Amino acid sequence: GNLSWLRECLDNRVGVNGLDKAGNTALYWACHGGHKDIVDVLFTQANLELNQQNKLGDTALHAAAWKGYADIVEMLLAKGARTDLKNNEKKLALDMATNAACASLLKKKQSAGTLRTLSNAEEYLDDEDSD
Repeated sequence: GNLSWLRECLDNRVGVNGLDKAGNTALYWACHGGHKDIVDVLFTQANLELNQQNKLGDTALHAAAWKGYADIVEMLLAKGARTDLKNNEKKLALDMATNAACASLLKKKQSAGTLRTLSNAEEYLDDEDSD
């Protein structure tokens, strides 16, 4: 949550995707702590990895959902964070959501991303039927 220290690190070209011993990034910790201002600054970095999984398989989206920070969940989803990544316990961010606002955002994003497409076999059968 130390914005001035983050800016100093970025000014000195410290890698934005560096990992701690548990495999967590700065973005993970910002989301875990509910530090929206830090998340905003991290989003300005072109090479920010949104979907980095730590040693437990959790992403920043998992952390924000688990801690109940709907505003940060919404920010992550808007930037393209993946909702289909499971952690080591086979849990999606949706499974870890601790409040209705987070769960609703995640459900909406998942349902928007699950448009049905034809499999190759179905496309082949459709071609056969048209003859």
